[in-house]
Amino acid sequence: MASVETTRNNRQAEKTVPAPAGVGKVIEGTRKAGEYPATEWEERLRDALETEGRWARVAKAPSYEEMRPYGHRETAGFPVYKNLEDRLAQATEHPDPVIAHVMAVCSAYAYSDPRTLSMIMARMGLEDNRVQMVRASVDAMLIRSTAFVVRGANGRAAILCYRGTDPLDFINWISNIDVEPERIGYQVGDPCATVHAGVYRNVRATRYEVVNALRQAVGDRPDRGDGTDHPGADGGVEALYVTGHSMGGAMAALMAVMMRHERKYREAIGDRIKAVYTYGQPMFGDPAFAEACQTDEFLRDRVIRHIYDCDVVPHLPSTSNGPFRHFGRERHYRVPHLRNELLGMLAPARCAGIVRKGRWEDRRHTAQQMPSLGGIPMAAVAYVARRLRATRSLPAVYSIDDHMPQHYVSALTPPGVRDEFGD
Repeated sequence: MASVETTRNNRQAEKTVPAPAGVGKVIEGTRKAGEYPATEWEERLRDALETEGRWARVAKAPSYEEMRPYGHRETAGFPVYKNLEDRLAQATEHPDPVIAHVMAVCSAYAYSDPRTLSMIMARMGLEDNRVQMVRASVDAMLIRSTAFVVRGANGRAAILCYRGTDPLDFINWISNIDVEPERIGYQVGDPCATVHAGVYRNVRATRYEVVNALRQAVGDRPDRGDGTDHPGADGGVEALYVTGHSMGGAMAALMAVMMRHERKYREAIGDRIKAVYTYGQPMFGDPAFAEACQTDEFLRDRVIRHIYDCDVVPHLPSTSNGPFRHFGRERHYRVPHLRNELLGMLAPARCAGIVRKGRWEDRRHTAQQMPSLGGIPMAAVAYVARRLRATRSLPAVYSIDDHMPQHYVSALTPPGVRDEFGD
């Protein structure tokens, strides 16, 4: 069964809706005779609307007073970044360490629900933000596509974030195996260039709903008066960022290519993209496609891929599945496990955690494909080895554990910043 979902929640706890006959449009208003509280009707209609793929709501961030009921509304560490929306709108150099951290957090919490993501982004500094979710699911077609559009209160900046592969979702894992090459519907360099069919299908599954949400954000679509639009003071977004972890990173990069190269998107949306930040992103294009993307100045310099230590996913698909190649800038976080383990044994217990650090390096040569599928069992063995003290410092070629989003968030947290909760 297929479903497409755009999620909104305006915190209308005190508002009500009329009792409709059957499943119809929910109209908000004040309570009158014969009407029921909206919260009751949400529960009554949720199953029916989700079944028909028409349930819609926007998640709005809780206020700072709600997030900090005791103590001061704002402190030295809360929110994590003051004036974050201005930072997003005004940044000219990328990668930007603050923005890289914000995008990593956004990508990590995209595995949750819109309300949680909205709350976390408010804690990061996007006060009074709104999160709109677009989701398509077609099990038989191996489609599980989820995207979030996060918009700041002033409307100056927006983030398009794709949810990555859920390790507990079998269908999502299978979609990564669907590596049949497929030609895209427009030319990027070599007319015979191909991309990963599973990634391309999942991007297209939600593309038009995502574009509609972005059109609202940039002010290219009139306010419909239904609470879904959130125009800024100047009527449009100045800066758009695209991000994602794992397969979400591949979808983010491919969507950026589409918005930059399809004429109908470029002028309205594509030119407002400031940068693309991905984390643990697999390859999704063949060498001809990657080479064509490298000739585009924006895609070469503003698509910034992050790889944590021995993360296995950036080396996929393997050569057994055909030739694939990365494009854009690559930043690699290398952890010297053996050195850290020795220093940890020599340092006092209270300081042991301080030395377990690595550093980010810009890589001129991109991550290469895994030579064969045999690397996947090696990555699983490394996952177990990292759980045991005796084998934790052993070198690994590939690791599943290093793919987890919390590693990217931790490695990209700037010095002096505690965590994404701001307290």
